[in-house]
Amino acid sequence: MNGPFADYKWVALAHDWAVFGEGFANTVLVSFFALVLALALGILFGVLGSSKFTFFQAITRVYVESIQNTPLVIQVFFLYHGLPHLGVMLPIFAVGVLGVGIYHGAYISEVVRAGIQAVPRGQLEAAYSQGFSFWSAMRHIILPQAKRMAFPPLTNQAVSLIKNTSVLAMVAGGELMYQADSWSSTNLYYGPAYVATGVLYIILCLPLAAYARKLEQKAAVNT
Repeated sequence: MNGPFADYKWVALAHDWAVFGEGFANTVLVSFFALVLALALGILFGVLGSSKFTFFQAITRVYVESIQNTPLVIQVFFLYHGLPHLGVMLPIFAVGVLGVGIYHGAYISEVVRAGIQAVPRGQLEAAYSQGFSFWSAMRHIILPQAKRMAFPPLTNQAVSLIKNTSVLAMVAGGELMYQADSWSSTNLYYGPAYVATGVLYIILCLPLAAYARKLEQKAAVNT
């Protein structure tokens, strides 16, 4: 039997499974650190965008609009090819974390801002009356309440972030998609390579997607 899914091609994939295991591990690592960065940026700019200070609101809009309205691949290319011309050399792992993290930070900031705005305004005014500053009120009163409303879409953002790490294949990122491309290009066994890659992405993303749906259903019942 011959064809894109011939038996001997699957045997070859099983023999070289460590290649895909390495890519899977790199995808997990990049996703984890990029998500930490995205959450940090998202919370920071989400809070700034919700403040009453026009300057902070303007900074937030510049960040969000510039990131959301340019493709992720261009942002990654800038980090990989552009920064060296400015004298900044980053390892490919850092390029992946920064590129994907900054990109999703813009989307998460909008989720956080929407969650904050869903908290009744009187909560913040009551905190001010008790002597809280803006930042302490956000930390101790507003964000804990906003978290419950923002958590389901944040989980969806985590799923999108994992899938978007595949863009690093274009700059030899060493993650799952790059390893699949590299392995299959040497032997032309594209069928098994991409099926296996898809299954591995499903293993990562499906539990998070199911968890997000569960949270959304729970939120709908509570409202």
